[in-house]
Amino acid sequence: MDFAKLLKPDAVKILTSASSKKRLLHDIGELAHNAYGLDAGNVVDALMTRESLGPTGVGHGIALPHARLEGLDKVLGAFVLLDKPIDFNAVDRQPVDIAFALFAPESAGVEHLKALALVSRTLRDESVCSKLRANPEPATLYTILTEAHATKAA
Repeated sequence: MDFAKLLKPDAVKILTSASSKKRLLHDIGELAHNAYGLDAGNVVDALMTRESLGPTGVGHGIALPHARLEGLDKVLGAFVLLDKPIDFNAVDRQPVDIAFALFAPESAGVEHLKALALVSRTLRDESVCSKLRANPEPATLYTILTEAHATKAA
């Protein structure tokens, strides 16, 4: 499992308009539609349903919203950097400015967990997060994410 298989370059975006958790999830739905052709409404519904089970704000300004979607054949990701942090009901009560969403097939078991572990491990690295927050350019963000994993794997 690596970022290049999980994340397309056009699934990386800087958001200037997200003012709430709900708005962010809608923006992620639109991003998933534009990058992967997923139904934005289904994505948002699935993410909202997952959030109702417990917030996916993991702390340190990071959220990992994720959901299972019908019709997928592999795990897909979307990365969003927010220019203004928002309240996400994170475990540490800190506002979120980095969100990495994962979309998994209904039947995904281990692959979904491996993807979640990969993203979580990468975003726990303070130097990676510092680079992401300092580079408001989608192509650069994609490179930082894919190279962070490649460096650790080497």
